[in-house]
Amino acid sequence: MDRFLLMTCFARTVEMGSLSAAGRDLGLSQPNVSRYVAALEEHLQIRLLHRSTRRLSLTPEGERYYAEVRRILTAVAESETALRDNVEPSGLLRVACPTTLTHAFVLPHVPEFLRRYPAVTLDLQLNDGYVNLVDESTELAIRIGHLEDSALRARRIGQFERVCVASEGYIAARGYPESPDDLRGHDCLPYTFLSSGNSWRFRTADVPVSGRVSVNSPEAVRELVAAGLGIAYGPQWLFEAGLSDGSLRLLLREHVPPPVPIHILYVANRLMPRRVSVFMDFIAGKFSLVPAFNGTVASSSPA
Repeated sequence: MDRFLLMTCFARTVEMGSLSAAGRDLGLSQPNVSRYVAALEEHLQIRLLHRSTRRLSLTPEGERYYAEVRRILTAVAESETALRDNVEPSGLLRVACPTTLTHAFVLPHVPEFLRRYPAVTLDLQLNDGYVNLVDESTELAIRIGHLEDSALRARRIGQFERVCVASEGYIAARGYPESPDDLRGHDCLPYTFLSSGNSWRFRTADVPVSGRVSVNSPEAVRELVAAGLGIAYGPQWLFEAGLSDGSLRLLLREHVPPPVPIHILYVANRLMPRRVSVFMDFIAGKFSLVPAFNGTVASSSPA
């Protein structure tokens, strides 16, 4: 049994989000990938993945095993890269990044990265829209959400949960929604670049929402919800200050959807320069230290 192949199939299934996408990425058929993942589970005597018609998700044991497998595969890749390219990382590295996530969790570490790799020049493209890595000169993209593009490889660097929040003033004036469907009768604050559009995703259903204001900036959503203009939906870390000081209330806690992954993407069939691999390792290391990316939502209850 080629355990390295089995681990690779498992890791790519997790990172691509489906057996068929992993198969396309690895040049294997979907039935073969499914068979290899099942063989790995049989070898370990542990279920690693929950399988449903809509999506795959990791079991708690799968989460722990994936972290170990990713470390092994990364070490192998780094060893191979070192043999091919044992020179100092250098050159221009262009990275497409989501705006708010980058301001909060990437930019603070840029000085350290540049000190560590003085021959690398960074061009960070902050944009919440879709960037086509295949057709553009961008080498990496940090992307939030589940992946579909089989021409790209992905390294998962974190996850978080999306939550609903509102100000104490808004709740006092308009009441506390008891279920996601109650949001239809509330003023909501849609973020226009959300992948699901003006529908907010919950554990069992997607709910269409509307309000008097919609914006294309997560920071603007945070400011508007703090001003009491409606209910907001987004990553918990975006609202952490308001939740911590009590000015914002976490809503519909029991209905939050599964965690949203964060990946670094790169084109599958391109050679990876050292500047690319060291940046991925650097950012993955920094993200691994962020508690917000453990996918844990703080408790909250209605007044």
